[in-house]
Parts: sequence; C-alpha cells; structure tokens
Amino acid sequence: MGWFSTGNSQAAPPPPEPSQDGGFIAPDRSARAVCWEGRDNFFKCLDRNGIVDSVKEDEKARQACAPELAQFEKACASSWVTYFKKRRVMEYQRDQTLKKLNAEGATPMDSSTAGGAGAAALRGK
Repeated sequence: MGWFSTGNSQAAPPPPEPSQDGGFIAPDRSARAVCWEGRDNFFKCLDRNGIVDSVKEDEKARQACAPELAQFEKACASSWVTYFKKRRVMEYQRDQTLKKLNAEGATPMDSSTAGGAGAAALRGK
C-alpha cells in the first residue's frame, strides 16, 4: 500500500483515449449503458439503506453498498461518478421542494405568462 493509496483493490478504469484534435473520445453507447446500469444499481442500494447524499455520507455508503459502488466506479469515468452523485442530491432536493409546494396548495405557473418584463421583451412587447 502506497502513501496515497485509497485501499481500493479495484483498478481504476483506463483513461479515455485522446483524439486527433487533442480532446478525448467519448464512451460509446454500450459503455454508457454499462455505466448507467452501475449507477442505477448503486442508487438502488443507497435507497434501500436510506442514504441520499453519498458524497457527505461516503463512509456509510461505502460500507452499505461496497460491491455496487465498486462496479459503478469501475464502469464510469470518475467525473461521471461525481456528477451522478451530486445530481442525485439535487434531484432529491428538487422533488422535496415540489412536494412541499404542492402540500401548501401552490399552483404551477403558465410558462407563457411567466417572466415579467424580461419575457415581454423577448416576445417583442
């Protein structure tokens, strides 16, 4: 075990292949499907264990869902893993806000009349 080792025996996925223009080649459809399947399995495990934020509750998530997390991290680029974990929290907070507003009797706004002066300027009024 090295100085900066995470203790994870799983090898990291290979880095993306560079393209001729200096960017990177995006994963193909099948690689994305494998990533999303890993994400979905990890999130189902988090749901079963009552964990919403696997970033803040990293230790708890790693203990409860170690196999699922390892597969998720193996199948997806690390930037995707981080993105999906943060997006899960954002979507949960959004859903909770919508539930609260519905419980308070809020009614949805008509998007054609929303926006005030800015929307009127865009419509040419």
